[in-house]
Amino acid sequence: LIKKYISSTDPDVLGELYSPYMHLVFGVCLKYFEDREEAKDGVMQIFEKLMIEIPKHEIGNFKSWLYVMTKNFCLMEIRSRKTKSKKFERWQKDQENFMESSDKLHPIDEENVNLNEALKECIEKLKQDQQRCIQLFYYEDKCYQEISESLKMEENKVKSHLQNGKRNLKICLENKNVREN
Repeated sequence: LIKKYISSTDPDVLGELYSPYMHLVFGVCLKYFEDREEAKDGVMQIFEKLMIEIPKHEIGNFKSWLYVMTKNFCLMEIRSRKTKSKKFERWQKDQENFMESSDKLHPIDEENVNLNEALKECIEKLKQDQQRCIQLFYYEDKCYQEISESLKMEENKVKSHLQNGKRNLKICLENKNVREN
């Protein structure tokens, strides 16, 4: 199957190869992330990563190679999160030097009736796919995979709609001049 995938790059062939090991990948991801949804996302991200990595390597034992790749993926994700967290903490400390109160970093963080009303109006102006993705992700706490399945669209499309929706909301709110009290 590995040779067949390398020669064809057919995702169905990769799916056939990956499918028997998905439970192993999920278990490893769950062990490191300690969160079922993050582990599910990890399984999908690793599948995408396999498309790129398999042709680059000479694989003798797929199960062992996949285990090591999954473990490395999880460790890199955790390391990346820690780095982002440290950067955010440094940024937050820097902001305290420039702002009167570090508790109010952004207007969206506080309960503001005017902001909530403006946000509702701006969401209604979004394209329908963007509205649905924003609603499911932010208000119903769904992950990319759940939204993808619910709306029957590819995960990359979900991510794109969320990114574009957030950008359009920001522009809309700026146009409405919504600011902190």
